[in-house]
Amino acid sequence: MTANARHDAPPFVAVVPARLASTRLPEKPLADIAGKPMVVRVAERAREAGAQRVLIATDDARVLAAAQSHGFDALLTRADHPSGTDRLAEVATQLGLDDDTIVVNVQGDEPLIDPALVRDVASHLADRPDCAIATAAHPIVDAAEVFNPNVVKVVLDARGVALYFSRAPIPWQRDAYGPQCGAQAIDVAAMPAPRAGAVLRHIGLYAYRARFLRTYPALAQAPIEQAEMLEQLRAMWHGERIAVRVTQEAPAPGVDTPADLERVRTLFLSKR
Repeated sequence: MTANARHDAPPFVAVVPARLASTRLPEKPLADIAGKPMVVRVAERAREAGAQRVLIATDDARVLAAAQSHGFDALLTRADHPSGTDRLAEVATQLGLDDDTIVVNVQGDEPLIDPALVRDVASHLADRPDCAIATAAHPIVDAAEVFNPNVVKVVLDARGVALYFSRAPIPWQRDAYGPQCGAQAIDVAAMPAPRAGAVLRHIGLYAYRARFLRTYPALAQAPIEQAEMLEQLRAMWHGERIAVRVTQEAPAPGVDTPADLERVRTLFLSKR
């Protein structure tokens, strides 16, 4: 990253939540990637984004030690947080961050995250004082992704603020997909690709104002959050606004399985 790119980044703190427990990939944050733990690889990407401070927040002393041994600040947080956002809230409280401090949540299993995207989401929130949160999305070009419930979609208003997030195919392309939504089985293979820019896939990268983070744990769960299993809907249910930075490029996938880990290891080794 160039010096100018770092200078252009607004002041922000990057936090990498790293929970050691993982069902599909045990001790995932400590998984070795070309000689360094995965959580450290993620923190390095956050540092490249120009964050004023990068901090790894974990529930395990081994992750804490690994972070510190590689020169990163780390904070031991409670083990019973239900989400990464709750863990960030504890960090904001422990550090006593000013209300307007921008905190970017960089997921601990994203060693290929683009530093420019991290910086852009932080900048997007800095430019939107009317919003408590900023995130990102990119256009979907494959009909199979539109109908995949594991792919979260987002619909925006005229100012680029999220109207709703869903695992359902939103907005419903009536002319392309037909009016019988849910009335019969959908042959996804027969569905046309969505019109350019018509459907947006949410990217799970968030920037928050510290003021909001401190209030988040006290917010009651929302019915729509429980239905969709999407925690960002809790903020919207309680009246908070989420600005969405639309990028044309899909981000590199994260690490969820042993196969994902091997793919990432191969990529890092090929760059040596």
